[in-house]
Amino acid sequence: MRRFFRAHRDEDYSQIQYLTAKCTRLAHDKVLEREFLVSRNKERKLYNDLEVVTSRLFQQERLNRELRINQEQLIGRIRQQQDLVDVLQQRMILLVEESSRDVELLKQVSSELQCLQSSEEKLEGLVEELHTEAQHRAAVAEGLQTELHNEAQRTAALTESLHAELHSKTVELKELKDTNRALMEELRDLHRDHQKEVCELQLENEGSLKKLHDTAEQFEWLCQQQRYWMCCVKRFKDCLMEEKETLFRQVSMLEKKVVKQRLHDGSSMLFPLQDTRSCDSIRSWEAHAVKDLGSQGETPNIYGELFTQQAGSPISRYHKPP
Repeated sequence: MRRFFRAHRDEDYSQIQYLTAKCTRLAHDKVLEREFLVSRNKERKLYNDLEVVTSRLFQQERLNRELRINQEQLIGRIRQQQDLVDVLQQRMILLVEESSRDVELLKQVSSELQCLQSSEEKLEGLVEELHTEAQHRAAVAEGLQTELHNEAQRTAALTESLHAELHSKTVELKELKDTNRALMEELRDLHRDHQKEVCELQLENEGSLKKLHDTAEQFEWLCQQQRYWMCCVKRFKDCLMEEKETLFRQVSMLEKKVVKQRLHDGSSMLFPLQDTRSCDSIRSWEAHAVKDLGSQGETPNIYGELFTQQAGSPISRYHKPP
């Protein structure tokens, strides 16, 4: 039973190690999920930055459109003024051709023309300044657009990598969930089998305890029987010794009677030696006879007496051994 429990204990240890390895793997998966959440937050931040940059780019484009509209308006005004100058020059030519009386008028027109030319120069300078400013803003817008394009490419690559990693993590997470579900089912089955084995072992243990109790009671009964048989054997031995002593006494008395009988009859001197030899042979024969009688005739009677005594005094089966 110790080997059996030791084997089951080793199996439980191996199962516990396997489950701890699975738990560490699930903890690692949880860490990966946390990293995935962090990457997702970073992606959201990058999306917010991209939206801010796009809003700034839209504002810059709107300002460029407004500047272009203003530039077109100024160019239209300059063209209108040039058309007016042309018209005035044609009118001046006509006035010069028509009459010389209009010299003062021409002077006035020339002064107006000078004013217009000065204003045209001012407008040209202003247009140049606007043009340079528009070029500067266009260069800044191009730089911002290139930066935005590069940032968009980076964010697109990062989002693609994050999407790929997310897809792989989701697939791995699904596999881990499936494995976790299978492991939980296997653990439940193992728990049920373990409970069944524990119940079977408890039933076997109870049966073995009952058997051990019965064997202990039988052993106690056998010890009691053995003690009783030892007492009976001791009594039988004492009886045999007493009978042996009585037989020796009878043999010695018979020998004395035979010796007295032969001495009384007046036998020769050789007879005593023969008598002693015959006495020794008689003693040996009597001893063998006594042994044969004790082994053949008296043992059944003694065993019968033992059985009658045992039947007369029954032994308690539940009596404790000494």
